[in-house]
Amino acid sequence: MSKPKVFVTRVIPDKGLELVRDFCEVDLWQEELPPSRAALMERVQGIDGILALLTDKIDGEVMDAAGKQLKVISNHAVGFDNIDVQAATARNIPVGNTPDVLTDATADFAFALMMAAGRRIPEADRYVRAGKWKTWGPMLLLGTEMKGATLGLVGFGRIGKAVARRASSFDMHVIYYDPTERESSSEFNATRVDFETLLKESDFISLHTPLTADTHHMINSEALSKMKSSAVLINTSRGPVVDLAALYDALKEHRIFAAGLDVTEPEPLPPDSPLLTLDNVVLAPHIASASQATRDKMAWMAAKNLIAGLKGERLPNCVNPSVYQ
Repeated sequence: MSKPKVFVTRVIPDKGLELVRDFCEVDLWQEELPPSRAALMERVQGIDGILALLTDKIDGEVMDAAGKQLKVISNHAVGFDNIDVQAATARNIPVGNTPDVLTDATADFAFALMMAAGRRIPEADRYVRAGKWKTWGPMLLLGTEMKGATLGLVGFGRIGKAVARRASSFDMHVIYYDPTERESSSEFNATRVDFETLLKESDFISLHTPLTADTHHMINSEALSKMKSSAVLINTSRGPVVDLAALYDALKEHRIFAAGLDVTEPEPLPPDSPLLTLDNVVLAPHIASASQATRDKMAWMAAKNLIAGLKGERLPNCVNPSVYQ
């Protein structure tokens, strides 16, 4: 009996890739950059399953190019805004993701960015490497202290709650804005507030919201104008949640103290981006979940979703369960 044919849009950790290779005939895109639109449309033709990354736009056109035999789309990510889930559901194709697995790694990284941006660690490293360090000085590279500070979380899902847990070790006062959470959380010693209150009261603001029409550019000029001049903004959610042009102006004019960004709009950040000229922003190439253990588990979960779909079984983690009704 022939194996099902699948297209894997990038090299993933062996913990998942070996499972896929054992069960499937695999067409693996091995280049560092994701497949172009034309390459994607060509390589999906006649395949039974797609294992995609968040850099791959999988819409109805791609699904139709694959053909009616397409049984499953598995996303190697928690978020799935790169996939037209409505189009998949209309074609009775289950879509899988990898929830929960990157919660702790991302929460750790959000805290790393808070400390790096707030205490100016990358700036201090550059200062030393450039030979500028001549002596100790009481005014040298002063930063923002975390103990006792107010941390505002935009989004209070799994990752937001994990960040709140870590904040308790720093004796931080935690507030959060999340329209889906109706009551304050005594478990996490966190208080629910409206968005404007969070902007005005927070010393650190960390974004953990999904990208939707409502959250697109929710951190814009107006929002930034309501923040403290000493505030530090952290984004490990999705790049388009922040209007980078407005953020650049706020940072350059020191209307907020600093920012730490793991995600940007676009990705990758262009080499001529004005953000790269600023000292008060810490930039990372979308690596919040990049621990070995986390990426291994993501690959394994993505493989399990893919294989279940190819077998006609319910996906362990399905974002459109209505396909089973």
